[in-house]
Amino acid sequence: MAIERTKLAEACDLALAGDWERAHAIVQRDATDLTSCWIHAVLHKIEGDADNARYWYGRAGQFYESFTDATAELRAISATLTY
Repeated sequence: MAIERTKLAEACDLALAGDWERAHAIVQRDATDLTSCWIHAVLHKIEGDADNARYWYGRAGQFYESFTDATAELRAISATLTY
């Protein structure tokens, strides 16, 4: 079952607030949703686990190198969820 956009936006907000664990708990509910996988990737980038982050970026169809700033990346993802 796909995660609601509001929950994905909440995961971004939690990550931006520094609550990595709660954000991670939300996104790991659906490993097939591309946006969920992208947020998951950013969380692992923040964590410093580049190999795991690259795996999730691949699942999301995104690139690790596209953003150097995880905060800016989360804001960009959030913007796509709240239109």
